[in-house]
Amino acid sequence: MHLNVQQSSLLVNRLQQHIANHRDVEVVLAPSLLSLQAVSLEIDRRKFRLSAQDAFATDEGPQTGEVSFAMLKELVHYCIVGHSARRVYFGETLEQVRDKVQACVRNEITPILCIGETQHERAAGETKRVIHDQLTTAISHLTATEIENMVIAYEPIWAISTFQGEKAKPADMQKALDYIRQQIEGLYGAKVAKAVRLLYGGSVNAEDASSYLALDGCDGLLVGAASLNYKQFSEIVNQAPLHNVKKQRDGK
Repeated sequence: MHLNVQQSSLLVNRLQQHIANHRDVEVVLAPSLLSLQAVSLEIDRRKFRLSAQDAFATDEGPQTGEVSFAMLKELVHYCIVGHSARRVYFGETLEQVRDKVQACVRNEITPILCIGETQHERAAGETKRVIHDQLTTAISHLTATEIENMVIAYEPIWAISTFQGEKAKPADMQKALDYIRQQIEGLYGAKVAKAVRLLYGGSVNAEDASSYLALDGCDGLLVGAASLNYKQFSEIVNQAPLHNVKKQRDGK
């Protein structure tokens, strides 16, 4: 919940000046709901795609004040679902997140599903259980093809600065990403598991982005506060092609 329409427009303008058009790098911007329409008219679509931050699972009805995925389908390519802030501040349940993922797919919007454990759950040794429950519930009503096309962001709540988190070690994040792919492979096979794009999101900044982008099986980053700073965000984006080239060279 940052930036009004004018501020969002200014940020996009600066990003367009500082981010190059990289062939194999997709940059997705997720402005606030009020700014989506204005930004959609302004962005260079050769460089950027748009995402909503959240939407309501029912396509239409008496839910006054809500915005449905059906209303957003002509405006965005993506929508973030199950973000840590939604789970923590608004108490979104596993079933609510599942219904939103379904609504996303039903309306031809690609879900960016966020999963991750709290500090308490991590300390209790429940990381794998939380990842398993959040992941399998969210995708339980999808076909293999639909899962192939979605994006999953591992977003450990204990590593997010908003919640006074600690910096996550890349080695620990590698284990979590591997576990997510293993779960998908066990349910839907190796082809689907390989096709799913996995992101890491945990207070990533320009200084540590490279260490996460280098992880085996990490396809990108879900950037939080650093995305409000055009210099930081541009630097993060411009690091991505270097890791793409290396992974292609290494056959990953």
